[in-house]
Amino acid sequence: MKLLNHCRKHSFLFIVPAIVLLSGCGDMNRKKTELFKLKLEGKTFKQDDRVAVAIGNTENKEIKSIIYTIDGQTLPVTDGKIYLAIKKLGEKTLNATITYDEGKATVSKNIRVLAPRPPEVYTYEIVAEYPHDDRAYTQGLEFHNDTLYESTGKKDRSSLRKVDYKSGEVLQKVAMDGTVFGEGITILNEKIFMLTWQSNKGFIYDLTTLEKLDNFQYGESKQGWGFANDGKRLIKSDGTEKIWFLNPETLVEEDFIQIVTNKSIFNRANELEYVNGKIYANVYQRPGIMIIDPTSGAIEGAVNFGGLDKKVTKSDTWNESENVLNGIAYHPERKTFFVTGKDWDKLFEVNIIKK
Repeated sequence: MKLLNHCRKHSFLFIVPAIVLLSGCGDMNRKKTELFKLKLEGKTFKQDDRVAVAIGNTENKEIKSIIYTIDGQTLPVTDGKIYLAIKKLGEKTLNATITYDEGKATVSKNIRVLAPRPPEVYTYEIVAEYPHDDRAYTQGLEFHNDTLYESTGKKDRSSLRKVDYKSGEVLQKVAMDGTVFGEGITILNEKIFMLTWQSNKGFIYDLTTLEKLDNFQYGESKQGWGFANDGKRLIKSDGTEKIWFLNPETLVEEDFIQIVTNKSIFNRANELEYVNGKIYANVYQRPGIMIIDPTSGAIEGAVNFGGLDKKVTKSDTWNESENVLNGIAYHPERKTFFVTGKDWDKLFEVNIIKK
């Protein structure tokens, strides 16, 4: 019994210094960050702004150097101002890594970096009108050659289809399982990639036969909304302020941008189309389309499609909050856009023109 007590006593003596040592490390790290404070005038800025910055030095340490970074990118500093020449906009963390006489410390501040200028305003002119299935709750729309591919939503109504856009005839159709809500589509490498809304999964189909080839799961993105591609990557909206870029082979979400204007962060991107280096996105429940820079996330243009729904025959079951503009496809040979809406009986060929 005495030996056991002796061992316990020495074990306790061993543990106590270890606890003190660990606590000391924590205090030391905490003290480092408390030595300095990152000071800015405001929290919201614009891309390419020059922002006055200062470092509070509570114990007057000798500072040897300060490096400011956002997303790992070092920011130039001139006359006490950092230059916000960053590539991707939105919610950001500004880090200041300070080298001083006793070591290094990093202090941070969350900021918001918005677009440098307001979106340009565009309108439309109708080139032609075509019949469209008024029981097609349009979610995705894309041309391949001269054939229109369309995905539709609603449980028990979701489908993937090939359409003769001139006549409105459905040439081929695959009905989806009644438990899923179909969303956007895009075509790449002879495959159709299709999203579902809240099931956290998508499907891959053969372009020619519409045979289902595979499924895939989402990563960090919340839901499935719009889909497009830039020839190399899949581009996905998910109902948040983010647009995701996926590897078409692995379906891994490898990167994202945040959608911003010069005044706010925006979260209503729905159906997508990629045209001439820009992302075109339907604005959810609004008669408009955004033109988005795929590198920065800045909304560079806004297309007002107000009044287009007045040309659609509205049934007795028409719902103003549901039967909205959705679906945008670009015809590269005709160099025109095609737009429609959820359960609209018309498909419109349009030119987008600056106002």
